[in-house]
Amino acid sequence: MSWLLFGKAFLLKLFPVNGEQLIYLLWGGLAIALIVAAITDIKSRQISNKLNLAIALGAPLFWIASDMAFWPDMVWQIGVAALVFTIFAGFFAIGAMGGGDVKLLTAIALWLHWLSLIQLLVVMSVAGGALTLLMIAAKKIQKTEGPVKVPYGVAISFAGLWVIHERYINHFT
Repeated sequence: MSWLLFGKAFLLKLFPVNGEQLIYLLWGGLAIALIVAAITDIKSRQISNKLNLAIALGAPLFWIASDMAFWPDMVWQIGVAALVFTIFAGFFAIGAMGGGDVKLLTAIALWLHWLSLIQLLVVMSVAGGALTLLMIAAKKIQKTEGPVKVPYGVAISFAGLWVIHERYINHFT
């Protein structure tokens, strides 16, 4: 489509680098955003809607820079993200996950191939389990009452960084 070519030309004009460098700049921006999400979740147990929106809005830039076709590639990404949102909104509804976590997962899903997304979910589950055990142990050591509040954005961010490294950076080593 001509508007996709126009979009890529505009991006390359805005960021005077070649297409591959632009893709890696976008991945770097996503990595920084994931680190910010983890830090803010640890500090306040919240992930900013603005941060989640920035991650989500970065995905179409990545799609254009990656020469994705509108149909079926971009539509597929949106569909997978909608499925992720639907599933994890169910976890939010039963109190098993925070709303910021659901939005963060959905925003990341816009960036990843579905196989990478599955890898992210597996790594997130393992990291989230380990984090939960650490939080329970810390609660017992401190002898505090109340439910354990796990900053699951840390596990999500860790998994996102893991997938970015494994899939997109590690192939150089």
